[in-house]
Amino acid sequence: MSIVLIYYLLLAAGCVAVFGRLVVEQRRHTRNLERIPVRIMVNGIRGKSSVTRLTAGALRGPGRTVVAKTTGSAARFIAPDATETPISRRFGVVNVIEQVDVVRRAAELDATCLVAECMAVQPDLQGLNQNKLIKSTIGIITNVRLDHVEEMGPTLEDIARSLSRSMPWDGVCFTTEREHFNVLAYEALRRNCTLISVNPDNVTDTEMAGFDWITFKDNVALALAVADYLGVPRREALAGMYAAPPDPGVLRVERRQVGGAELHAVNLFAANDPQSTLMNIELLNLTGRDVQVVINCRADRMERNAQMGEIVAAIDPSQVYLIGSPTRSAYRAISPSHQPRVVDLGGEEHTGPALLERIGARLRPATTLLMIGNIHGRGEHLLDALGMGSVN
Repeated sequence: MSIVLIYYLLLAAGCVAVFGRLVVEQRRHTRNLERIPVRIMVNGIRGKSSVTRLTAGALRGPGRTVVAKTTGSAARFIAPDATETPISRRFGVVNVIEQVDVVRRAAELDATCLVAECMAVQPDLQGLNQNKLIKSTIGIITNVRLDHVEEMGPTLEDIARSLSRSMPWDGVCFTTEREHFNVLAYEALRRNCTLISVNPDNVTDTEMAGFDWITFKDNVALALAVADYLGVPRREALAGMYAAPPDPGVLRVERRQVGGAELHAVNLFAANDPQSTLMNIELLNLTGRDVQVVINCRADRMERNAQMGEIVAAIDPSQVYLIGSPTRSAYRAISPSHQPRVVDLGGEEHTGPALLERIGARLRPATTLLMIGNIHGRGEHLLDALGMGSVN
């Protein structure tokens, strides 16, 4: 027998062994999925992590063992008692196959419900996440916003169609999206999926007052709609949401003393598209306050840098600080009337404390500092200097 033939026989044997292992793993994963009767996939451009946590909180209760997994600003596995552990990733690389381990852990805990945030951006991977890894019975699409256009765009209709790949076949899907509801409805029809429009106005201000962090009625309404669909009383669902731990990147206003002045610091890095950023700022009700803005720039997010610069006029801050690089990508998009208010603090050479010192020198009493754009890089360093931690 020649060496070449032996080589090919060994190669063929190896391929057979690998294929056999994949078949075994797929069957094991399918059995684990079948042990979890209710599987919920949360997708959308903004609010996925918050809606995942709120939905899991709404569903916790007697007779229901709920497991959740988030993957946005901080990937977490959330156990039935709401305790959570970080998702361990080899070399820090995000891979959708980690959903297999999440399903296994949920099955081992005898979960009756798994609420999983869709961790894929590319359309094909969103389909894989649904059709192979989670096979959700209930879907949630939070909204359709202009972001991740390189992978899902270039239009909002394209993004809506991409997000629809997470809809369950022969299942049900909830959404608060209005503008592109017809696109979602068409895609739902193709999947024999019942698409349910959720009205956030059905959530009262009194119900929202129960949260000690800032969230949107849209997010709460989606969780309540799913809970109602599964037969959980509204009062019980709300109590579970109030008790649920919020996402590390949730909108909060933190008080700090900087340079002798009281500062109200707001981390808006997680809302990194223009529409979501402005919606979050509107929630803060900053009328009559001195508002200053930090825009953190990244070389691989040039379009987003410009988008943040474009909305400066709508925010109308007294001061704009540009950090990261290249700051000119944001500066050029700022309206000429607001460019004189810009302080360019430069690129990557400044530490977090140095940035905070230079910002602190220009603060007024009781300034509200809005930090927008990209978190990675100087944004993380600035958050650390403020004692707010970075979310990743």
